[in-house]
Amino acid sequence: MAQHYKLYLAGKWVDRERKIEVRSPFDDSLVGTVAAASVSDYAAAIESAQKAFAVTRELPSFRREEACLFIAQGLEKEIDRFARMMCLEVGKVYRDAVGEVKRAIGVFRTAAEEAKRIGGEIIDLDWAAGSEERVGLVRRFPLGVTAGISPFNFPLNLVAHKIAPVLASGNGMVLKPASKTPIIALMLAELIEKSGYPPEAISVLPGSSKDATPLIEDERIKLITFTGSPEVGWWIKEKAKDKKVVLELGGNAGVAVADDSDLEFAAHRLLYGAFGQAGQSCISVQRIYLHEKISDSFLSIFTEKIKSLKVGDPLKPETDLGPMVDNESAERVEQWIAEAVKGGAKIIVGGRRNGRFLEPTLLGNVRKDMKVCFKEVFAPLAIIFEYSDFREMVSEINDSVYGLQAGIFTQRVKDIFYAYKHLEVGGVIINDISTYRADHQPYGGVKQSGTGREGVKYAIEDMTELKFLGLNLK
Repeated sequence: MAQHYKLYLAGKWVDRERKIEVRSPFDDSLVGTVAAASVSDYAAAIESAQKAFAVTRELPSFRREEACLFIAQGLEKEIDRFARMMCLEVGKVYRDAVGEVKRAIGVFRTAAEEAKRIGGEIIDLDWAAGSEERVGLVRRFPLGVTAGISPFNFPLNLVAHKIAPVLASGNGMVLKPASKTPIIALMLAELIEKSGYPPEAISVLPGSSKDATPLIEDERIKLITFTGSPEVGWWIKEKAKDKKVVLELGGNAGVAVADDSDLEFAAHRLLYGAFGQAGQSCISVQRIYLHEKISDSFLSIFTEKIKSLKVGDPLKPETDLGPMVDNESAERVEQWIAEAVKGGAKIIVGGRRNGRFLEPTLLGNVRKDMKVCFKEVFAPLAIIFEYSDFREMVSEINDSVYGLQAGIFTQRVKDIFYAYKHLEVGGVIINDISTYRADHQPYGGVKQSGTGREGVKYAIEDMTELKFLGLNLK
């Protein structure tokens, strides 16, 4: 019988009559039920976190460090349990699920370190006459109550990126996890409860977007950090008015393979970049640009690798690709492929759908005005373009409303720094895929891909306020 999960409301586990059914994308079986939060639950959580802020803001560094380390150690002891739930809840293959748990462990360990590094600086003020014997002290102080809204595709690591910097910086958070994948977040709450961090400061409340409106409207919320679709993200920013907002949104990432690249390595990495997580990542490789000199050779290697991928049960160790999250998503991409083919695009590999499973698909002869090119596909699908001039290719990658990350495979130093300077993205990854992310790097996008940066150190900067103290020592 499927397990039922209660809400984690200000350090207490509470049940509600309304339930959210969580079903497996693989076979639609019932994974579990979760109590659904109401408007009053979100308001109560904000009230509690506001009161707890009087305590959390005074927590010494070592206490904040201890809480983060406790959670990291708890995750280490339960890697298999969290990974298996991820396979069931989101359809992620076991190998990738284990990798995500290990990444989340790293996020909390990083947060434990950053809890001791917030600090500040001393500056001399005697740059002009009249300021002799004056010095300044600059420090960061926590903001208060933050709201976190996380997506389904990385149900643990992206929750970790919301909560870990909150704990490290002495803030509070009310988290709304994705309704498709709330169980992982509630499992994490079990560790947070025992971590020693003031329990009233953190709530994990699955619920509808309508019921979660206090997270956007309540004046006591000082910062909203959202990961999800551009449509919802920019709507939140508009409604949030004077609140600080961090948005990590979508992309249709471009990656180029130059004629001096290691083609075998590039194909190996692009295989994961385009089709890992069933393509359901905002930095998944969508547009691949091949130098005309190596295009045929690369495609010969790449298509063979694609054909070797195994699609199936996420819990089986040999599976490379699991299902997409729901039927609507799979049907949408199937329609986009059909539209592209009708418009002259060529299916190089794949293209067929079986329920929620989409074959890993590669398209050629695609025009820039096709949905598979200019929209975010968010599926195991990539498209191929050829180029001859490096700078023109950079302009082609920039020809997008998105700007999250891009990848360039080349050894030419001059081209590397040209791409770094001119690509309109938040991150340029050299000799690897756009999908690469170190969890402590500043991560985020430009244009429609968002505003602000994640990565614990950089998230803490958003979750704290600089305050200046001027000292007259005369």
